Amino acid sequence: MNPLYHQAKFTLSAPDLNSAPVDAGREVAFAGRSNAGKSSALNTLTRQKSLARTSKTPGRTQLLNFFTLNEELRFVDLPGYGYAKVPVKVKQQWHALMESYLRERESLYGIILVMDVRHPLTEFDWQMIEWCDYSKKPLHILLTKADKLNYGAAKNTLLKVQRELEDQDLSVTLQLFSALKRSGIDDIHQLLDSWFEAE
Repeated sequence: MNPLYHQAKFTLSAPDLNSAPVDAGREVAFAGRSNAGKSSALNTLTRQKSLARTSKTPGRTQLLNFFTLNEELRFVDLPGYGYAKVPVKVKQQWHALMESYLRERESLYGIILVMDVRHPLTEFDWQMIEWCDYSKKPLHILLTKADKLNYGAAKNTLLKVQRELEDQDLSVTLQLFSALKRSGIDDIHQLLDSWFEAE
């Protein structure tokens, strides 16, 4: 168990890259639809109840939220996409913010793409997958809310998603995860260890 992730501290919320922390060290960004359980996943893997704000109203994350692990390493919670009941202009601002971060942020190492296991591979998810493939960034898919399905159904979804990615000749790792049952935490910790320690 790596205590590094339990030390995560909220640093700041940035409306644009100019307001972000110095672009040095290494960052792992969390992306996903507004209701996919992104904040819950972040809170669970850091063992903190309210590090990332969770809400019954999808789309509360509207800025780039930075969390410091140590002087070199950070998590970034990206604006949730696709679901929030917000004006089109606001959605366009979120999209532009995410695009500039993904394209320009030098310290971005990899993406954790959070999907509800009951609704995987939406159009937005595919856009993120294709962007990671194009930019050669490591991508790991977290199929959250696995407790909402029985184990067999959840496992079948995992295999189905894996097949669809392989059919597109995409090299992506993925796993089941449940914040409620606290399952899958060791797997995501091991993955993050390998990303943060990679040369």
